[in-house]
Amino acid sequence: MNKTEILKAFGARVKAMRKAKGITQTGLAKAIGKKRYAIQRLEAGNVDPSYHYVCQLAKELDVPLEVLIDIDYTSLEQPEILHLKLA
Repeated sequence: MNKTEILKAFGARVKAMRKAKGITQTGLAKAIGKKRYAIQRLEAGNVDPSYHYVCQLAKELDVPLEVLIDIDYTSLEQPEILHLKLA
């Protein structure tokens, strides 16, 4: 999985969780101090979010951070590097 695929998978996960909670893009954006288009870009996989941004999303979506970022990293060539970044 390359970076683009990871970001697209993350964006799809955020979108699915947001919709499951009945939250609009605008509602989520307002709750975390962003604009709607920022959420739209994130869900499309066009944003590499900061740790703080991901934590805000997890809090607002009421899911543990580890659930929000649950992507299969085992297929990456250097998973130990990614693990260090997520720790």
